Amino acid sequence: MTVMALVNGKLFNGVDEEVLSDGVVVIKDSMIIDVGRSSEVSIPEDAQIIDVKNGFIMPGMVDAHIHITGLRSMDYIKESLITPYEVFIARAMRDLESVLEAGYTTICDAGSRISLYLKEAVEEGVINSPRIIASGYPISQTFGHGDIHFLPIEYVDARTTKLHMPLSSLICDGVDECRKAARYALREGADFIKIFTSGGVASQRDRPEYPQMTVNEIKAIVGEAESVGKFVHAHAEGRDGIINALNGGVKIIAHGIYIDEDGINLMLEKDAVLIPTLTIADLIVKFGAEQGIPEWAYKKMTEVHEIHKLNIRNAYKSGVKIAVGTDLFVGVKGMDLYGMNSYEIMLLVKEVGMKPIEALKAATYHGGFAAGLGDRIGVLKKGAIADIIVIGEDPRKDIGILLDKRNVRIVIKEGKIVKNIINH
Repeated sequence: MTVMALVNGKLFNGVDEEVLSDGVVVIKDSMIIDVGRSSEVSIPEDAQIIDVKNGFIMPGMVDAHIHITGLRSMDYIKESLITPYEVFIARAMRDLESVLEAGYTTICDAGSRISLYLKEAVEEGVINSPRIIASGYPISQTFGHGDIHFLPIEYVDARTTKLHMPLSSLICDGVDECRKAARYALREGADFIKIFTSGGVASQRDRPEYPQMTVNEIKAIVGEAESVGKFVHAHAEGRDGIINALNGGVKIIAHGIYIDEDGINLMLEKDAVLIPTLTIADLIVKFGAEQGIPEWAYKKMTEVHEIHKLNIRNAYKSGVKIAVGTDLFVGVKGMDLYGMNSYEIMLLVKEVGMKPIEALKAATYHGGFAAGLGDRIGVLKKGAIADIIVIGEDPRKDIGILLDKRNVRIVIKEGKIVKNIINH
């Protein structure tokens, strides 16, 4: 039995905007057993005391929409076809370590066969990694966002492909095929099911505005997920794709480029969570042309970039719940993107207008719900999982400090210290 107490720090519990100036967190094994002001918390005599030296104590953060692929360039088509799959796995292991060092104790991988299987190694303790909540193979209609339009269909579908690529989908059309695809994804070990209900930027021949999947197809997939206690997370960029997903029972909406008043009202009615993924959009606009992103992807992203930010601002001002998700799936040469996950937090503050404490809540409390773990993670309270980080300085004063992993001084995952540079 291990008991630890973090003392002498500012404390943000993930939910309340008030930050305690004299916070204490007491951990027993993998759980939080007490938290609050130092005058209100009783520290067991046998506890290991960790003085955080006026650091900022907060829940471990959640990247609620990411892809662990091992890709190192924006030319994801060429790289996927010529790089040995084993190289992607080796890179992915390093990327997971980097994400954890940046203070992210949970990730939701919204489509990657690598995470689907590496999560077993993570659970065994073989890899130093965030907790992985993995969708595995996402579900796409024919000529959908998950369909690689220029390849033969048998090379695209994960059930028949002869190509070992980091990203592949289950292709289906009609209610029965969608239901069977959902069952296949669950059979492979998916923690949740990812679907595409609109076209997108990175797919060749469709557009973000195009709706994909019928409401009945979506309902069939949602029904299969809910029957085994799991949930559905939708790539939904166009207005109709967003509304169809919500009407089909989806509670996690990613991207939301063309969300309008109707979509916003439906999000509020359904108590759904929006993951804007501003990071990947910003990176493609800034670096795509020089880093080899396919021309169609760069062109579409530059077209939608400003309207995306405007519509997310409208959703935020209307009270829609927002969670942090980067949508990282490619690399930029010379940059350690995996480990810069807090770029999304910075964009929520600078581009959307969130207060820093609201953006931190998007990375913690709302992230926990987007991961399907309710308030078991992303919050500091009695009975929650002991995922805790300590920032060297107060991020409310300068949200940009989160971009440097060195400012994340302590990382605790499930009650175990995996990083501590504050006491060394």
